[in-house]
Amino acid sequence: LSHITMATYKPKNILITGAAGFIASHVANRLVRTYPHYKIVVLDKLDYCSNLKNLNPSKSSPNFKFVKGDIASDDLTHVDNSFGNSFEFTKNNIYGTHVLLEACKVTGQIRRFIHVSTDEVYGETDEDASVGNHEASQLLPTNPYSATKAGAEMLVMAYGRSYGLPVITTRGNNVYGPNQFPEKLIPKFMLLAMNGKPLPIHGDGSNVRSYLYCEDVAEAFEVVLHKGEVNHVYNIGTTRERRVIDVANDISKLFGTDPDSTIQFVENRPFNDQRYFLDDQKLKKLGWSELTTWEEGLRKTMEWYTENPDWWGDVTGALLPHPRMLMMPGDRLCDNCDDDHKDVADGNQTFTVVTPSGDNKTPFKFLIYGKTGWLGGLLGKLCEKQGIPYEYGKGRLEDRASVMADIRSVKPTHVFNAAGVTGRPNVDWCESHKTETIRANVAGTLTLADVCRENGLLMMNFATGCIFEYDAAHPEGSGIGFKEEDKPNFTGSFYSKTKAMVEELLREYDNVCTLRVRMPISSDLNNPRNFITKISRYNKVVNIPNSMTILDELLPISIEMAKRNLRGVWNFTNPGVVSHNEILEMYKSYIEPSFKWSNFTLEEQAKVIVAPRSNNEMDGAKLSKEFPEMLPIKESLIKYVFEPNKRT
Repeated sequence: LSHITMATYKPKNILITGAAGFIASHVANRLVRTYPHYKIVVLDKLDYCSNLKNLNPSKSSPNFKFVKGDIASDDLTHVDNSFGNSFEFTKNNIYGTHVLLEACKVTGQIRRFIHVSTDEVYGETDEDASVGNHEASQLLPTNPYSATKAGAEMLVMAYGRSYGLPVITTRGNNVYGPNQFPEKLIPKFMLLAMNGKPLPIHGDGSNVRSYLYCEDVAEAFEVVLHKGEVNHVYNIGTTRERRVIDVANDISKLFGTDPDSTIQFVENRPFNDQRYFLDDQKLKKLGWSELTTWEEGLRKTMEWYTENPDWWGDVTGALLPHPRMLMMPGDRLCDNCDDDHKDVADGNQTFTVVTPSGDNKTPFKFLIYGKTGWLGGLLGKLCEKQGIPYEYGKGRLEDRASVMADIRSVKPTHVFNAAGVTGRPNVDWCESHKTETIRANVAGTLTLADVCRENGLLMMNFATGCIFEYDAAHPEGSGIGFKEEDKPNFTGSFYSKTKAMVEELLREYDNVCTLRVRMPISSDLNNPRNFITKISRYNKVVNIPNSMTILDELLPISIEMAKRNLRGVWNFTNPGVVSHNEILEMYKSYIEPSFKWSNFTLEEQAKVIVAPRSNNEMDGAKLSKEFPEMLPIKESLIKYVFEPNKRT
């Protein structure tokens, strides 16, 4: 079924759960209105954020039926005995999904199971990322809510694979529009503005979100229902992003009030990720597109709340800056719950400013790009440790004006560029997203370098050494490494092509220090980007000696290089080479004595990857001369990685 395009699929009977809530009610009303020959049954337990009035447009239709009930109810599903003890492993969000999946499995009559998830399962998106998470991106939830949603997705996937249940999953951005319970950002601001009250913003309001109007989302579900492929995931999103402070400004202006006098900054909330950003191309290929402009959607929403101010009754508790518990009818307390789980008031500091304690003064201040990236995050921690003031940039590198604004605001002495696109989950992604890769890796980097030069600033640019491969002049095992002045000879991957291209162009900028990083390793063996973590999880690995970068030793050196105002190209690797098998032998010796692995050839590897990978040795003489205390790769591995993690 996974390869059949369901362009002509026509359902007969549809059950929509949670249909008295915000998003599902718009979907239900649309289907009832558009397809009178479909029988639509809606189920809802009518919690505080549900309202039967949301279904008023459908209640008189002959093809519509409402049932009050809970998907987690055994009486409703009659499937509890078929589970054994597996419910012990599923709680909260996961439990209800599990019950519904089992009920569908037992009936054996379900033609489509469309599971509604969230963009939050991808985790936080890098601030400077120009490309959104696509459907195959790794799930990295950052809070308990999104973790349960990711868990529910795994259950859905398992029922699809194990029992052949025809499942489809959607992951959506923030949704707004009429009927939304006012604990959410936009309706909350609407009601507060209507009553002349301040608009509370968590943190500094710099958090970025993407907002879709509810009718566009309802149409997206209509498209997924009729044209979506079984066993596929579809992002429902938009590339148009807005900071929370911008949303507050727009709503203030819509009501004719002065944002400076109506916006109130309050304490930030937990789990407030900086940004979620989706790639929406897959759904667009089915024929869907966002039709409602931000201005039009906001106006329609304002008109609805102005006409229906008492739709939800007394919502005083929901309008607080930090709502915790809401009072239900009959004085029953209910934890905040939400079908689409989007933010009440979004905000987190785009810039993190760290000022050294004590009276020690430092002449340096760093502006770092790549806050949520691995290297960027480690650089910030190093600055804190060394007492160096630093701030993270919020501008997109390809946006010259925003980069210039960062520099004017921060007034740095040095700029570190640890941003860029490597691909999700790996560089193979770049092969099918070439323009996005160029935008980030070439245009963005060159823009930053040019702005820095204009402002007399040194740019420390973290580049890659994966632009070379062993050749006749540099054969494997010879000890002859590629030097800084050598021309790149590896063009196997588009990622490497962009990196080689931009490095060559940056040679014309005398204010740039290019650091060629290769196969980075750190002492954090739980980090999925760590080269050791990667190969220890593979079923098979190649066994080729390579130059590599031990971040625990070399990242502090990059800061020292900035202090010394070093420029030009540098092979930023430890001296010497180490092979995959040598690393895994160390891993087995220090970490996991029972660890086993097997090898395969480059030819066999080529069958399971899209783009070839670079293998080479870099000449480390230049960096070793500047920093003679730097350890050879194998000694550095033991000192900085394996000894601190030793378990045996």
